[in-house]
Order: sequence, then structure tokens, then C-alpha cells
Amino acid sequence: MYANIRPFIALYSSVVLMMMGLGLLNTFLGFRLSLEGVSTQVTGLVLSSYFVGLVAGTSYCRKIIQNVGHIRAFAAFTAVTAAVVMVHGFYTSPLLWAGLRFVAGVSNMGLFMVIESWLNECAEPKFRGRIFSIYMIVTYMGSTVGQQLLNVGDVRSQTLFLVAGVFVVLSTVPVAMTRSIHPKLPKVQQKALKTILRKAPISMLGCFGAGLLHSAFYTMGPVFAHQIQLSVGQISWFMTLTVFGGLMLQWPVGLISDRLDRSLVLPFLGIILAMISLVILVSTQHSLGLLLGTTTLFGGIFFSIYPVAVARAHDIFDAQDVVKVSSVLLLFYGIGAVFGPILSAAVMTLSGTPYGLYFYMIAVSGVYAGVTLLLRRRESVRIVPVDEQVEFVMMETTSDVAMHLDPRMEISPENPESTVSSNGPVQDHDRAGA
Repeated sequence: MYANIRPFIALYSSVVLMMMGLGLLNTFLGFRLSLEGVSTQVTGLVLSSYFVGLVAGTSYCRKIIQNVGHIRAFAAFTAVTAAVVMVHGFYTSPLLWAGLRFVAGVSNMGLFMVIESWLNECAEPKFRGRIFSIYMIVTYMGSTVGQQLLNVGDVRSQTLFLVAGVFVVLSTVPVAMTRSIHPKLPKVQQKALKTILRKAPISMLGCFGAGLLHSAFYTMGPVFAHQIQLSVGQISWFMTLTVFGGLMLQWPVGLISDRLDRSLVLPFLGIILAMISLVILVSTQHSLGLLLGTTTLFGGIFFSIYPVAVARAHDIFDAQDVVKVSSVLLLFYGIGAVFGPILSAAVMTLSGTPYGLYFYMIAVSGVYAGVTLLLRRRESVRIVPVDEQVEFVMMETTSDVAMHLDPRMEISPENPESTVSSNGPVQDHDRAGA
């Protein structure tokens, strides 16, 4: 097994270092803006620009990588990201930081594309599942450790910007030292939105809803924690345990979704998330221990919606269409992520309490659950029997290239340009119920 993983150790090392820096930065920015007295609504607007950059980078970064190659592109994107990180420390200005977050979003998308296309090119199909799973695990691990780095310096100084920048720069070293050849970027062809909306509205809504929820928590979670007067150490543990919950509970939730109808699992995830948010809202205001315990469960459900929604698309579409469909699903996630910080900040402002963040979570997850149950009755395809569902795969949203790494997709030996699912070829009439 080690012999098959060894070629990817450099890339995994880069991912851990990069996510340590980015995990620290993403938490610190919202906290720092709140510390500087910037209003909650302005903070939401500033931090939402990062997700605009991610969406814009989907097409722009692909051209750069194709023109200059992976190693040079990775070095360029890392340099831009590191510079952007450290420029934050020069001057605290919401307008400046909004521009910096947009640039960071574009360059971060480029970094994910380089790493994921490299893994995709070098991974043998029979080991793809393990390669992909380890990639997801090290991504979560890096982000989790990054939350704890909030404790290593004075939050009012430039120290933490420098720490985040150092880890981003260090992520260049493993990639620069590798002797691997330049891989090719997989081609992603867009599929008609109308077709996806007709056949898989539940998947589209799931990804959009996940974007609304994830971005709101990543950006406004530190603001919430600061406004309820948690210390720096307590804020880092609050964010750490939420991300850790996503790592530990996503797999059990996935196993449940493999055994039950995912079109029912998805709305129930929304209901459970709303219930946990309600518990946080009414029961944790005077108990830090209860808050930390419930936020771990919150993270476990919270991070499961997106991969279950993508798995639902795998259940419905032919295998050769899934990558195209998944790129559209990722776009809908990105659109939701743009609005998440803005809407959650507005709810926090209008409610006059930091716990407005969980008013927002209850509203979004509740509406999502209700609309999903309604769409389940109106889907144009038949309900996929549980024994025909593909296997769940733990995943975190990164770039559209990650869909090619998905172990549910394998190269057909008869036709290298086509793909089949891990459960074998899937006929259109089987999935569409024609």
C-alpha cells in the first residue's frame, strides 16, 4: 500500500501545509474584522468576495495552468496567495480586504486545480478510492490544525498574517521538489442546466444550500464566537471541533445514505441540522462545554449535505455525464457560497444578537428540507432503488477537477476516453426511468 501512496506524499504534504495557512486565515479574518469594530453586515460583504473569486477562478485558472504547466502555475498561485495573505496585515480596510479576498479566491482555486489534476493523472483506478480518501482526510486535517494556530500570536498584530503566509509559502516546497511529469488537465464539458434541473433538482438544491451554509459559518462563525465573548483559545476550539466533526461524522452519515433513499436522507439532514442549531440557540448560551459538544455534531451534519447531494447525482445520471454534472453542481455551490456571508450577516444584524447566525442556519436548513421533500414528489426521474445507488464518498468542495478523482469514476478498459461507475456501466433508461 505504501508503494502506491508514496508518489503522492509530496502533494499530500503541500495540501496539509496549504490548508494550515488557509484554515488559519479564513478564521482569523472574520475575527479580526469583528475585533476592529467593523459591522457584521460589512464583514459579510467583505468575506463573500472570496467565494466570488473561487467561482471566477474556475475558468480563468484553467487557462493559466494549460499555458505554463502545473509546477510553474502552482508556484505563481502560491506566491500570489502568500502576498495577499501578508498584505492584509499592512492596513485594515474593508474595501482593500474585499479586493484581497477576491484575488485569494481566484488563486486558491488555481492551487486546488493543480493538486487535484496531478492526483487524478497519477492515480491508478484500482487505488483511486484510497488516494482520494487520503486527500480528503489531509485537507480536513490541515484545516483543523489551522484553527489551533490562532493561539500562536497576538491577534491584534501582524503575526498571524505572517504565520499563515509562511505555511502557504512552505506548501510550494514539496511540489517544487517532486520529479513527477506535468499532468494534463481533464476536460470539463458543461451540461445544459435545464437538463440537470429537470433530472436532479434535489442535487442542485443540495449543493446550493450547502454553499449558503458553509460560507456563512466559515466567515461569520468566528464573528459569532467573538461577539459572545469567547477567548481566542475558545474561538480556536470552537472552529476546530466543528471542522473535526465534519471529518469524523461525514463517513457514518455516508454509510447511512448508502443504505437508505438519498432523496429522503437529504431533507432529513436539513431537519437534523435545524434541530441542532435550535439546541445551540436555546441551550448553550451559558455553557461552553455544551456549545463545543453540539458544534461538533453540527459540523458532522453540516459537512455531509454536499457529498450526499453529489452522490445523489451519481445515482441518477449516466457515469459519463457525472463529471459534467458535478462541475455544474460545484458552480451552484459557489453561487450559494457568495450569498451565505451576506445573508447570515444581515440576519445577525437585524436580530440584534450574534445568535442570529443560528436563526439563519435554522431558516436555511428548514426551508431546504421542506423544498427538497416537495421536489422529491415532482422529480421527473423515478426514485432510485437503494440497491442501485452508488457508494458514498467523503469529500470537501475544492475544484471541478476533484470530480475526476472521485473513486466512483473509473476508466473503461475497452474505451479509455469513457468512464464507468464503480458499480459497472449504467444505462440511461435505468437511471432516467424512460
